[in-house]
Amino acid sequence: VQLQASGGGLVQAGDSLTLSCAASGHNISSYVVGWFRQAPGKEREYVTSISWTGGGTYYRDSVKGRFAISRDNAKNTVYLQMNSLKPEDTATYYCAAKVLAYDEYGFWGQGTLVTVSS
Repeated sequence: VQLQASGGGLVQAGDSLTLSCAASGHNISSYVVGWFRQAPGKEREYVTSISWTGGGTYYRDSVKGRFAISRDNAKNTVYLQMNSLKPEDTATYYCAAKVLAYDEYGFWGQGTLVTVSS
């Protein structure tokens, strides 16, 4: 499966932004999909993930209540709705996919940059 992340941009603190992760080459319904981010000078970190049918969603503590992951398997796309953005959310965001819950994420899209100004 190939993944393409999009939707990043420059926003102000408190604004909202929606990222998209479009899959091609295979039906995204076969994959658990996650979002990760990497801020300048920092290691990549897990943000959120969603199970195959969307029944399970998981978030890192710092984004709980502000971010929402969803998927539309008919459109072969996973979304990340980000609300109440903070400057510390500034990072390049990557979507990734894996087949089994216990797998490592083996399929990665290119990143999309989110910059939140204060």
